[in-house]
Amino acid sequence: MFGFAIEAVIVALLAAIAAGFVRGLAGFGLSVVLVPVLQLAIAPSAAVLIGLISLFLIGLTDVGRIRRDADRSAIPITLLALACMPLGLWALVALPPEWARVLIALVSLGAFVLVVVPLGKVAMPRRPAMALSGFFTGFFGGFAGMPGPGMAPFYLRGRLEPRQARASMMAIFLVVTPLSAAVFVWQGIGGLPELELAALLFPAVLLGDWFGHRAFGRVTQGQWQLATALVLGGAALGALYKLAA
Repeated sequence: MFGFAIEAVIVALLAAIAAGFVRGLAGFGLSVVLVPVLQLAIAPSAAVLIGLISLFLIGLTDVGRIRRDADRSAIPITLLALACMPLGLWALVALPPEWARVLIALVSLGAFVLVVVPLGKVAMPRRPAMALSGFFTGFFGGFAGMPGPGMAPFYLRGRLEPRQARASMMAIFLVVTPLSAAVFVWQGIGGLPELELAALLFPAVLLGDWFGHRAFGRVTQGQWQLATALVLGGAALGALYKLAA
């Protein structure tokens, strides 16, 4: 189906529902859940491209929310991410698929660690923190189709309310993901089969996203941060377990 084994499509559909829920709840995390699972059934580069397309499609449903709630910090982070994305793409193409699979799973694990580990008295000024966020957002977007882990520590540990942080991350995804996907196709990394599978997955992503949005309005800021961290950790550990199995 669409050039992929039926088993891979079934796995992708189940992962898409879970990934959509996470994205609706946290404002990011769709690729963090979807790509590590999907890349165990298909080539890592194809999984990354499908993750990018899925992020863009679901982002189109939140334009109103983004315009209303997003913080201006999303602008410089987006510009830096676009500049650094080609470096991540180069790393994805240069590495053997086996190494790419391991490192993609480690990206999810690293995001979990950065979000939950206490930093004590360590505090970084806002501008350097934004610069690092932009760099890693771009690199992880190009390498793993996961811009979220690069920006999650900045927004989850920052001064913004969950509503603003969530909309800001959605704004960055909406700009970065279609340009990243276009570069993939331009470089000959994927094409029509990945686009067709992403379109097939979109209703499942949309369903999960709807449930995630409903859950977001019923949790406190602390519960939101805890739920986001647990999802990051679960996705990373699940991917690592599958690699070791």
